Amino acid sequence: MLTLIKNATVFAPDPLGLRHVFVAGDRIVYIGDAVPELDARLNVDEVDANGARLIPGFIDPHAHVTGGGGEAGFETSVPAPVLTEYTRAGVTTVVGLLGTDDLVRTTSAMIARIKALRNEGLSAWGYTGGYHIPPATLTGSVRSDIVHVEELIGVGEIAISDHRSSQPTLQDIVRLASEAHVAGLMTGKAGVVHFHVGDGERGLTLIREALDTTELPARVFYPTHVNRRKALFEEAVALTARGSTIDITAFPVEEGEDAWSAEDALERYFDAGADRTRVTISSDGGGCLPVFDETGAPVGLDYARAEAIPAAFASLVHRGRAVEEILPAFSTNAARLLRLAYKGRVAEGMDADLIILDEDHMPRHVMARGTWHVLDHQPIIKGTFE
Repeated sequence: MLTLIKNATVFAPDPLGLRHVFVAGDRIVYIGDAVPELDARLNVDEVDANGARLIPGFIDPHAHVTGGGGEAGFETSVPAPVLTEYTRAGVTTVVGLLGTDDLVRTTSAMIARIKALRNEGLSAWGYTGGYHIPPATLTGSVRSDIVHVEELIGVGEIAISDHRSSQPTLQDIVRLASEAHVAGLMTGKAGVVHFHVGDGERGLTLIREALDTTELPARVFYPTHVNRRKALFEEAVALTARGSTIDITAFPVEEGEDAWSAEDALERYFDAGADRTRVTISSDGGGCLPVFDETGAPVGLDYARAEAIPAAFASLVHRGRAVEEILPAFSTNAARLLRLAYKGRVAEGMDADLIILDEDHMPRHVMARGTWHVLDHQPIIKGTFE
């Protein structure tokens, strides 16, 4: 397939100005200020962006591709999100994981779902394990899973500071981190431990202690949901100064709640002068959003959706933040941390994962691996059972 996108204002994420982008197969092969001369006999699909902004596809580094939940009974398990829930949101790369339910939902099932999403045109990887220790693996160990299973790039989401966790000790998380790190060295994969951080007052204490007492590099420790409490977020910002990357979740925040929305959190992160390469934003898509009372009993239930990512992006642009300032948190930073070599940038030789934005800064056209999935907000490719 050959596609020529003309007259796009390209953010790569750095602003390149008005450019023409030529895609062959699943790769970007040309970006320039002159329309490339192409043989008239070639069957080229031409799209005129008319000056609209073109950005790399969003990377969602934390999504429950098999569905999450189950904390309030089997009927509360969330169904697996379908293909267009990602593509309509501009998500062209997703990293799947298991959460509270890492028993009924298995690593094997998650790998199968990742393969299915790949077959439908998305780019997808995953983490072995889930909330609990010992982690739910396919081959018997974290290191073996990462080394032997192409789709698996780390372990997670391991729960800490949460009443649903296995209450892991420092030795537990250090052992997991060493397994993931060595597997990453052997394979060139990310080799990270992705931590679910709950509401507990201990916050990121275990991660700080691991950095204080071992030789493990800080990049291995990758906590998420760090904006769920304001004090926790301050801890997380401080952690980035030691070399860790943190993940902000784009979940709904009620007025007066002791939490920061994704937009507020990213702005506070920038205003603190923290390293802008060490923050990502994810949706927790397909994951359950339970509300618990003081006894730990669930009193409310909802689930997260991939659409939270473009909503947060658009909100930040509406607030006056420059596209090139915020875009790395939605694409480039995750690609760098997770060692997804051909993702997160608009450049020659990179995967053709592209979004053309509308006037409201939302995805209008979405291309994944060189194929249009969404045109004028409407999905033209759907999942197998949609």
